[in-house]
Amino acid sequence: MKSNAVVKPNVTRWEAHGKRIFDLIAGALLLVVGAPLLALAAILIKATSPGPVFFRQARAGKDACPFIVIKFRTMRGDRTPDPKELVPLSHPDITMVGRVLRRFKLDELPQIFNVLRGEMSLVGPRPTLPDQASGYDDFRRQRLLVKPGLTGLAQVYSSAASSWDERILYDIAYVRLSNPILDATILFRTLLVAFLGEHRTARPFASTRFAKIIGASELP
Repeated sequence: MKSNAVVKPNVTRWEAHGKRIFDLIAGALLLVVGAPLLALAAILIKATSPGPVFFRQARAGKDACPFIVIKFRTMRGDRTPDPKELVPLSHPDITMVGRVLRRFKLDELPQIFNVLRGEMSLVGPRPTLPDQASGYDDFRRQRLLVKPGLTGLAQVYSSAASSWDERILYDIAYVRLSNPILDATILFRTLLVAFLGEHRTARPFASTRFAKIIGASELP
């Protein structure tokens, strides 16, 4: 994706001022309510496949600052991750428990700790690998203007089979629009995706109301 677009220097007021308070309160509540589920998932992962309970990896955060993201391990413990590979739910290396966790979006729940530490937000573009972020052009780099999220616009409107370019369009639209109503909508749609499945909620970016946020001259 090539573009001569100039990165916008500012984020919305919600991102700059109110969102951190919301993340701390909602993140703490989610941790308390979800503690039994987190414990059950950890026990099942350990009991059904060899390897660690958690998967840790360096990711690029806001302004490309690196941090360690944590999530439940959903694939074979001896598998070497391929950052360029798209992993659908039918991938043979996903474990039995991992498939359930991915299907209901529970594998990301440990990232609540990243949210409470201030490395992530509940809603935002998903954190990407540092090597990928270092190769961003000005257009793509806009997704690094805000903290990465546990869930995001791309996660509730696209699917694991969608291309990275398609997801980035959703991410940039989110950065430009970010507000409390949109965040609440994304959190609600995250529940819908968890119960209905991505195949029922995914939409091409061009067919959504978010397409008008990005000018035609910015697209590749």
